[in-house]
Amino acid sequence: MKNIIVTSIRKDAGKTSTIVGLAKNSSLQIGYLKPFGDRLLYRKKRLWDFDAAVCTTAMGATESPETMSIGFDHSKLRFMYDEETTPKKVREIAEVNSKGKDLMLIESGTELNRGLSVHLDALSLCRYLDGELLVILSGSTDQICDDAYALKKILDRSEIKLIGVIVNKVHDVEDFKAVYEEDFTKLGLPLLGVVPYTESLTRPSMKFLADLFFAKILAGERGLNNTIRDVFVGAMSADAVLRMQRFAKESKLVITSGDRSDMILAALDTKAAGVILTNNILPPSNIIARASAANIPLLLVAQDTFQAAKKVDDLVSLLSKDDDVKMDELGALIKEHVKFSKLV
Repeated sequence: MKNIIVTSIRKDAGKTSTIVGLAKNSSLQIGYLKPFGDRLLYRKKRLWDFDAAVCTTAMGATESPETMSIGFDHSKLRFMYDEETTPKKVREIAEVNSKGKDLMLIESGTELNRGLSVHLDALSLCRYLDGELLVILSGSTDQICDDAYALKKILDRSEIKLIGVIVNKVHDVEDFKAVYEEDFTKLGLPLLGVVPYTESLTRPSMKFLADLFFAKILAGERGLNNTIRDVFVGAMSADAVLRMQRFAKESKLVITSGDRSDMILAALDTKAAGVILTNNILPPSNIIARASAANIPLLLVAQDTFQAAKKVDDLVSLLSKDDDVKMDELGALIKEHVKFSKLV
């Protein structure tokens, strides 16, 4: 059985998305691990990693996401494990989750060195599990080239085997290949694929926001897969916002206090993707009933309107384990643009 450690040089390069796409295109029994969890998800009094929940769903795995990480916090991991016990624990969870599998995909933390101080960085995981490294590069073309040269230096100083590199979120695939593919060859970095930037994959769903905010879903559960193209903050009157041409478009998110009935009704009338209700203020019951009938999610959150808007503005859209449409789209992208056979 082969162990592949999936990592990146920069944050949010698309490791989880790549793993999902690979899983969607393989007839092999694939297992998953994320020893250093860094996207904590709390559900039904259980803790697991957000990415682990997504990947196990994509793979159809029966193992619980809880068993795929050994910890989430540097301070706790330093207290629980050391340089000798960490490798043992990683091998232990790998043995549990690899039973009956043909291939294991092990995701590192946010980037290559993440978890280094607690012995859970990508290179250490390669050594513990006798694995091969798969690196996802993303960013501007200049950043990708810099990261490729940095990766070469890192590999030259280690004894880690590189299975290949996938360049992700590229706006002009053919141009990138024509200009930069030769550089990867000269560096001895096998380029397994160049995946195009796809705008639809960057749009968050209401389900993702519900998980992000630990929100209470008041209505519209059947609309949780609605995707968001635009965001409006309910700081003005409903009359003023209704005069805005942009507000008339669908697939928007409205963030407003629960006592702003005028703004909530304006969102429902224009078929918003969903509404975030701030300050834990419940709207009137007739508005909740109307949203439920229209399948427009109402998410009740503890944050105030400014805090909620900032959190949405700062977010990076991640896959949700229930987002079948995006998973299928990723599978098609990986099938077309990545040489999967080289991995196995």
